[in-house]
Amino acid sequence: MKINSMGRLAALLSLCFWGAGVLAQTAVSAADPVIKDCDVCPEMVVISEGSFTMGSNEYSDESPPHGVTIKSFAIGRTEVTQRQWKAVMGSNPSHFNQCGDDCPVDSVAWDDVQAFIEKLNARTTKSYRLPSEAEWEYACRTEEDQAYCGSDDLDSVAVYGRMSGERTMPVAAKQANARGLYDMSGNVWEWTQDCWNKTYSGAPTDGSAWTAGDCAQRVLRGGSWNYIPIDARATNRSRHGTAFRFNGIGFRLARMLEPADTAWLTNPARANAIVTARQAE
Repeated sequence: MKINSMGRLAALLSLCFWGAGVLAQTAVSAADPVIKDCDVCPEMVVISEGSFTMGSNEYSDESPPHGVTIKSFAIGRTEVTQRQWKAVMGSNPSHFNQCGDDCPVDSVAWDDVQAFIEKLNARTTKSYRLPSEAEWEYACRTEEDQAYCGSDDLDSVAVYGRMSGERTMPVAAKQANARGLYDMSGNVWEWTQDCWNKTYSGAPTDGSAWTAGDCAQRVLRGGSWNYIPIDARATNRSRHGTAFRFNGIGFRLARMLEPADTAWLTNPARANAIVTARQAE
């Protein structure tokens, strides 16, 4: 697979907002463009627009391979943690609650995640959501045709099977992929927005979620701590009902980009002035 991309954004102004939207922090990172909207919000990595070939011919539910064009969006650097879930929802449903605040929240149904997103959006006034299946695979896969999300060596990037100690582990304990995303393979399965379809025949080609099909079941990607390597493959797909909870299931957020997130890139001098002023405060 070869991804044709406009290239990653050179930098991103990271603005932290909460409640009424008071500016709390600004930062620029050329190597690692990130948005963070509040103190307990996940760090969101900006993914540049581009095109790629989604799927494979290895299994029927991964076929047919098809071209997809993705618009720029942001996706969580890590899976949503127990700390972040508790801050928004006030409780911790995780089976592995002794793992710690930096471990991924687990045992959350797709329906539970929708409630979390609704509350987070109300508090931040942003547009958080689950990634589409196409966005998830695009973020997982890079210019190299690798078996897993970030490597052909699963041990280097994933908490899975024999490497897991039979539990989840803190997020970002393994190597990130080339986009700076952790645990795209392994740790916990990740819900996507898409309805389940047995093949990609008729799938959207614009990167949007597939809202037709068996919408009582939603797509899961990435594998988890108690699954074998085949389940952590970049193209592997699974599904469950929207009310299903399991200690190997969590999620990663996506977010719509707003003009303020990237408009400053057209005026680097102004961006540098803003950063300099904020650093002096």
